[in-house]
Amino acid sequence: MESYKLYVGGNFRETANKITVVNSFSNQVFAEVSLASASELETAIKAAQDVEKVMAHLPSFQRYAILMDIAGRLRFERKRLAYVLAMEACKPMKLALAEVDRAIQVFVVAAEESKRLPREYITMDWTPAGQGREGLVKYFPVGLVAGISPFNFPLNLAVHKIAPAIAAGCPIILKPSSSTPLSALELARLVDKTELPKGALSILPMDRKTGNLLVTDERFKLLSFTGSPEVGWKMKSDAGKKKVVLELGGNAGVIVTASADIGKAVTKCVAGGFSYAGQVCIHTQRIFVHKSKVEKFTELFVEKVKQLRPGSPEDPETDISAMIDEKNARRVESWVNEAVAGGARLLCGGKRKNSFFEPTLISSAKNSMNVCCCELFGPVVVLESYEVFEKAIEEVNNSRYGLQAGVFTDSMAEMDYAFNNLEVGGVIINDVPTFRTDHMPYGGIKDSGLGREGVKYAILDMMEPRLLVKG
Repeated sequence: MESYKLYVGGNFRETANKITVVNSFSNQVFAEVSLASASELETAIKAAQDVEKVMAHLPSFQRYAILMDIAGRLRFERKRLAYVLAMEACKPMKLALAEVDRAIQVFVVAAEESKRLPREYITMDWTPAGQGREGLVKYFPVGLVAGISPFNFPLNLAVHKIAPAIAAGCPIILKPSSSTPLSALELARLVDKTELPKGALSILPMDRKTGNLLVTDERFKLLSFTGSPEVGWKMKSDAGKKKVVLELGGNAGVIVTASADIGKAVTKCVAGGFSYAGQVCIHTQRIFVHKSKVEKFTELFVEKVKQLRPGSPEDPETDISAMIDEKNARRVESWVNEAVAGGARLLCGGKRKNSFFEPTLISSAKNSMNVCCCELFGPVVVLESYEVFEKAIEEVNNSRYGLQAGVFTDSMAEMDYAFNNLEVGGVIINDVPTFRTDHMPYGGIKDSGLGREGVKYAILDMMEPRLLVKG
């Protein structure tokens, strides 16, 4: 069993209070992790405050060098980090390697963005009062950032908070998920070897009570949270005057039109529906297929699902493994059983063994059922047919969420209509809503969140404009 210390203000520290990290596939304890108390958090806050001005005045070339150094160290330890991800998150190795690669890309993009932090010249003489004056808007770091990251992308979603903070010149204290804290602590080990000023980063696994101090403590100037809507909106109400960015969940919809390439759509939808056992906030959950194509789509979809290889996350051939824990697998099982009991058709899957839930396809489900109206966060996809494209758009919009949506079509008119009428943060054409590149603006509306991630957009959230007027 491996043992991990906290990273507190640039120092590794062991505490008496420990938590264990369990691999849900083997049900074996993989690691023991020190848990932070309010005392360690206070030490981290003071260390961050001590280095706040240093971070704010780091020149661009130094921020760039630090971020690129971290990227290089991640690249060197790619296999080690992927192994840790597979163990703590039960993430299939091929997906774990992809996550490490994405984390590397985030640091590279952040390095590039650190060289072009925004500033703006304003012509003041648009009005008589501004005659003879010039204006300059420059963006300054907000100060100490609190980051809270989830279990499903333990490395990359932590990096999506840490890398922009470094680029913006903000110290950051990150609370990783208690289920999957290891990859963030592995990252701390690599960051510690760089020239990042000590105190600029702390990574502290904490219990909920201690973690809530990240929300309520006024010394934090921005809270960046990724997780469930119920938790996120409660945090926003408790956060006081600080800025808040929320990347929450969804029940993402995809529309497959009569003009779509059905083979391509099926392949993409299977990947979007069952990648990492559906434990993705942009998991392809609801699929609406034109009635002329639904029979063929269903046949091909079930065939593709049967080709998915279940197994250990360590096996490089595994496509789908166990969910994060048995509790969540039981929840998904109960929702599927509820839907079938209510008249929905089970087209494949539907069975659970411990923490593993079979990739599942359901049709004829009512929108009021949990499998439709809630965030599934599991390997279940709901399929329905439609006749009129505009009605399919309405069905996708018939949701408390609005993160991303996908549309498979060869029609420019349908693409334009979808873009102008879908109530989501991102519209993906000829791909699933599960598509994301790490530099694009990413976030949603309604219960899917507030603000946008994506490196450039996170940096902007972590900075404040200041105006200089010269007479």
